[in-house]
Amino acid sequence: MQFVLSSAIIFFLLIEHIASISFHLPLQTRKCLKEEIHKDAMVTGEYDITVLPGLVTHLDVKDTKGHTLYNKEDATKGKFAFTTEEYDIFEVCFETKLPAGQQQHHLSAQHTTKEVTIKIKHGIETKDYDALAKANKLKPLEIELTRLEDLSAAIVSDFAYMKQREEEMRDTNESTNNKVLYFSIFSMCCLLSLAVWQVLYLRRYFKAKKLID
Repeated sequence: MQFVLSSAIIFFLLIEHIASISFHLPLQTRKCLKEEIHKDAMVTGEYDITVLPGLVTHLDVKDTKGHTLYNKEDATKGKFAFTTEEYDIFEVCFETKLPAGQQQHHLSAQHTTKEVTIKIKHGIETKDYDALAKANKLKPLEIELTRLEDLSAAIVSDFAYMKQREEEMRDTNESTNNKVLYFSIFSMCCLLSLAVWQVLYLRRYFKAKKLID
């Protein structure tokens, strides 16, 4: 267990140093990023979109229920933040459109493709440890210990959530097995009842035709 915890801490530390995501966004194309985030988690995002004359990029952040958490019609550079109310999959979408009345045929791909850079943080990644160190006058070692403590708490929370999900899946599996068993028993009873009815019916039919005594 200690080995798993240590490995997870190293993994989370490596995640913090991953560069932001960059991709090209052609005209009239919609690209989305999806991420699963736990309940009551702080989520922050920072984006930077290249500016091209006459082209407008639309940015929206939604959950699976369609609730809009952030919306920007002419997005170029900025930040957004929100707190999740429940565990869900959140979607960040970018789309570049032509203004009404403007034709696309005379525009080359070089002049219609934007570069989008976005960095999304959630949970303890959103915590500003530099500001915390200045406010509480903490030494570098103390702030690093605080960071590791928060990482450990986040990992324990993730393991607890995984255990809860495993229990829910096991309960669902057992419930499904029971339903299948009951349906099988019901089907067998129906087949047996049908077989008995057929035998009795044929017996009465043959007796009525005097084929058997």
